[in-house]
Parts: sequence; structure tokens; C-alpha cells
Amino acid sequence: MRKLFAFVLAVAVVMPLTVEAKKKQEEPKQLTIQNQWYGKRVAYLGDSITDERQTTTQKVYWQYLEELLGIVPTVYGISGNQWHQVIPQAERMIAKQGQEVDAILIFMGTNDFNACVPIGEWYEEKPVNLEVNPDGTKEYRWQRTPIMDDSTVRGRINKAMTFLKKHYPTKQIIVLTPIHRAIFRSRNRNIQPDELYSNKVGLFLSDYLKVYQEIANVWAVPVIDLNSICGLYPVMDEHAPYFRSAENDRLHPNSDGQYRMAKALMYQLLAHPADFE
Repeated sequence: MRKLFAFVLAVAVVMPLTVEAKKKQEEPKQLTIQNQWYGKRVAYLGDSITDERQTTTQKVYWQYLEELLGIVPTVYGISGNQWHQVIPQAERMIAKQGQEVDAILIFMGTNDFNACVPIGEWYEEKPVNLEVNPDGTKEYRWQRTPIMDDSTVRGRINKAMTFLKKHYPTKQIIVLTPIHRAIFRSRNRNIQPDELYSNKVGLFLSDYLKVYQEIANVWAVPVIDLNSICGLYPVMDEHAPYFRSAENDRLHPNSDGQYRMAKALMYQLLAHPADFE
């Protein structure tokens, strides 16, 4: 009986998605199953891939998650934003929703790489003479203090996560890593080479990805490695159809790419609590 149930559930999840993926992107997709994310209020913080203004020309991943999982989205992402701009987005969320949110997803970081922001360190460490024995005697121990510094990536993340953890201690907070990126040209005024080239400070996108994955243990939040699980690899011509322009924009996924991201995210989100109530 259990095997039959598992088979039926698997078909219910996989088959509708396989069929729907072949339909036109403007057609609504069906909810797959009742799940812990159904009806949950999720706030999205991020950059251009999250920005609500994209919906005028295409569908985006959080719209697909609304259809696939029944999530109720509110979106605060702004094109071009970097990690030090998470707090202003969160302040807008507080002004609009207060505590009326179940989970917060942060999809940020590719612009920090492009802006050549130094990586920096998580902590400042210094020796402290600390009381450690019942008789009052002290010993020197190393003390860590999180670095709050907008001039480095780790400092920016420390500030953002401190703000969110203080204002939303009871909420689920999940970080998504940036996806792979290739060439971007905007009327020759904004030219960004693909990820096979370093930025001006000699760092590759992969160097930043390692930092973003460290957030999980530094700040006790799930980090979903969207960079790997969505499978998008725009440096190869075969993956150009998932992006806005094969010649000029392999940075921003089109509707097909956004759906692929959403489908990968769906299965990851099903493994995490949507709230802690």
C-alpha cells in the first residue's frame, strides 16, 4: 500500500510538470500537490532576476512558484542591487507587511561580483582575558566579532543577516546562490563579460559562490545552491535559448529559464519548513 501511494504521489508531482513544460509560457501551470508552502506568504529580496518589473515582458520564477506550490508572493527585488541593499529592501518589507510574512527568500550576489566588491572576512578576532574557572581565575581566549562593513561581501552579508535575524527571529529565511552568468551588453554602455573571466580585482564568480554557501553555517539559514541545481549554463551556446538574447544577454533568464529555476527550487523548498509555527 505504501509503495502504491508513493508511486501515485510521484506521478502527481512529475507528470503535470512534464506536460506543462511543453505548453506556452503564458498558459497557467497547475498546482502539483498540497504542500507546506501552500498559501504561505513569502517575501522575495533580490536583484534584476527577481525584480517585479520583469513581469511586463515575461514570467519569472516566483510567479511559477506561486502556481506550482501555491505560494503567496510579495516582491522587493530591485535591478542592480547588491548585498548591502538587502536592508533597504527589508525595510520596505517591514513598512508594508510588518510580521505578516511566513518566509523570506534572498536571491542576491551576482552584482557584487560584477562590482568587484572585495570578499573580506566574517569576523574580527582578538584575545580576551576571560573568566573560565569557578575560583575566578582567567585565561586568554580568542573572541570573534562579526565584521559589519559595506566595503566587503562578508561584511555586507553580516549586516543584512543581523538585521533580518533581529527583526524576523521566528521566520524562515532562505538564501539562494546566483546562477551561472555569461555575456551581457546594454547598448554598449554596460558590458559584462562571462564568468570565465575574473572581475577587476582578480576574483571569479566561483570565489563569491563559496562565500554565499558559507552563509548557511555562519548565520544558521538554509542555502539553496541554485547555481548547480537549476542546470543553467549560459557560457555554452546550447543553453542560450534559456536566456533573453544569445548575443547580448545571457545573464537574465527568459521565461523558459525562469521556469527551469522554479522547478528546481520547488523540489528544494519541499524539503524545508515554510514557517516555524
